Amino acid sequence: MDQPSDPITAAILVIGDEILSGRTKDKNIGTIADFLTAAGIDLREVRIVPDEAAMIVEAVNALRARYTYLFTTGGIGPTHDDITADCVAQAFGVGIDIDERARAMLLERHKPEDLNEARLRMARIPFGADLIPNAVSKAPGFRIGNVHVMAGVPSIMQAMLDAVAPTLKGGAAMISETIEAVGLPEGQYAGELGEIARARPAVSIGSYPALTPEGFRNRIVVRSRDAQALAEAKAVVEALVARLTT
Repeated sequence: MDQPSDPITAAILVIGDEILSGRTKDKNIGTIADFLTAAGIDLREVRIVPDEAAMIVEAVNALRARYTYLFTTGGIGPTHDDITADCVAQAFGVGIDIDERARAMLLERHKPEDLNEARLRMARIPFGADLIPNAVSKAPGFRIGNVHVMAGVPSIMQAMLDAVAPTLKGGAAMISETIEAVGLPEGQYAGELGEIARARPAVSIGSYPALTPEGFRNRIVVRSRDAQALAEAKAVVEALVARLTT
């Protein structure tokens, strides 16, 4: 994976009524977020939209213009409410039809006589798009511009993510350190922690309550792509915690 110096950013667009209703619990956001963090790509935004064409088109256009990459999940199956491919084609202003490359992929799993109209919906690809292979069920995703369109089923999404990984440009990986603020309420160190953070723009500092086997405690997480800046910030935060706990 190439590593340019400029920050690389990304967004995730989750598509599906079943996610918004709570019927299906999304597992893809965390998987993609972990992948992007390891690749040095900053995940900046996540949206969830229903199976409504106007909302999907608007979200695709907004997010692809704002970030380096957009990853969508859901809505590329064989049923009538799987409209993501059509919406992405509309967002890019291109046509869409059955792609013979995608048909060939489906034939690796299905007999020709079993490729009915519903299954062939999964071979409809916007004009000009590249296919994303699917090692699990063969029905492909696709990539057009900076938009990667993937399945909603977690195992299939993972297979597609693995397939697109070598094509992405990554940056320096984010590294982090955790300082245990044992016995300290956030209100006791919040002011000074804010001053430390403001003085170090290359470092991200956050305070997070945590429930551990030993009980409730706060944890301060320091993150940066600059190892030296990270180490210096960590030392200052550790000194703050030590002073307040003595």
